Parts: sequence; structure tokens; C-alpha cells
Amino acid sequence: MTEELFREDARMRECAARVMVVDAQPVGVQLDRTVFYPQGGGQAGDAGHLRLADGSLVAVADTRKGSTPGTVVHLLADPADAGRLQPGMAITAVIDWERRQRHMRFHTATHLLCALVPHPVDGCSITAAYARLDFHMTEPLDKEALNAGLARLVAASHPVRHRWISDAELDASPQLVRSMSVQPPRGSGRVRLLEIEGVDLQPCGGTHVGNTSEVGRVVVTKIEKKSASTRRVVLGLAD
Repeated sequence: MTEELFREDARMRECAARVMVVDAQPVGVQLDRTVFYPQGGGQAGDAGHLRLADGSLVAVADTRKGSTPGTVVHLLADPADAGRLQPGMAITAVIDWERRQRHMRFHTATHLLCALVPHPVDGCSITAAYARLDFHMTEPLDKEALNAGLARLVAASHPVRHRWISDAELDASPQLVRSMSVQPPRGSGRVRLLEIEGVDLQPCGGTHVGNTSEVGRVVVTKIEKKSASTRRVVLGLAD
């Protein structure tokens, strides 16, 4: 199991860790603990580097969930670097903070968008360059109205926090689940809820900012009719 420090504190930029496994295919490293978010829930994985005891760096190109539940694999940018890592070795895991910050801003913005468009979500993608949500709906959406709503929610500085509930509590409140395509992870006995005070509450394991004001200038760049019952909304950062 990998201790997933980012679940409790998305602002952690680095952590001390030990190499547990060096994978051959794909070439990657499993650590006993990490600040790297693995691709999942529509959000892209983190990049960054591992700093060795001698100060040299091993670049991490992406992060994925391991084949064993509860493990995280840090995919190396250069497969040859695998020979520099051994199980038990002490390293420091450091994320690409600029990339993570953009993920946090976009992911929080998608929750604001969910509050403005009260329809189920049947597709999601969150990257450092853009975010998109596919809504299960038939009526048209107004770009200017959505931009005004996003600006209002960002300016209102709503606190963003998370808490954990049991699987049984989630079963008793099925209306909390907005996504049709990605279901909350189960099996551990608890589910992480993301709350934007007075705005949105739903299961989510991703990384987010601590206050909506930190989202900054986010805008709807495109609205597409993907099918008779799907409207796609694409977000960009105005800065």
C-alpha cells in the first residue's frame, strides 16, 4: 500500500519516502508514501522528480494507479534511470507544483460548473491546459451566463474542504453522486466528500484549492452538442 498524502493535503509539494518496488513494465517506481496524484476520476496524474540522497534527480513523467489496489506507480521519464533506484532507498518525492496548481484550479472549477448546471455528468477530463465536463441534458447552455456564474462563485470566496463518510452513509444518500461515468471508489470502507461551502457537495478523490477565490479567472471556452443528450463544456484559465 502507498500512503496517499495528497488525499489530506493537496498543498504538499514534497515528502520523504522509500522505494518499495521498481517496476519493469511500464518502467516506474512504487513508494511507501507519496504526494503524487495518480491519474483517476478524470484528473491527469502528477509529474515531477525524485531527489536522491546525493542530490541528483530522477524525472517522473506521469503517475498512475498500480495493478495492486492501493499502490501508486511513478512512471520514469527515462527508463534508464530505473537502474539508479533500489528497494529500501530513501528519496524525496517532489511534484511539479505549477502543473498541480493548475489541476487544483481546474478541478475546483468543474465543481462550480456542476453547481451551475444541475444535470448528471457523463464525462470528465482535467488537465493542466483545460478541463471539460459532459452533461447529460438536451437543453442549450449559454456561455455568457455560465461565465458570469463562475466569476460570481470565484469572487464569493467560498471555503473548500473535504471529509470522509462510510460506504453505508453514501448508500443512504445516492443523490450525492453526480457522475454517471466515474463512480466513487469503494472497498476501503469510506468515501471522500468534497464540499464547497454553500455551493456543491459530492464524492471526489481529486486535488482542489482551499477557497474558490484561488481558482482565479476561469472561463468557458467552448460549448458543444456531442449528441442528442450530451452537452460538453470546456474550461480554460484566462491568465
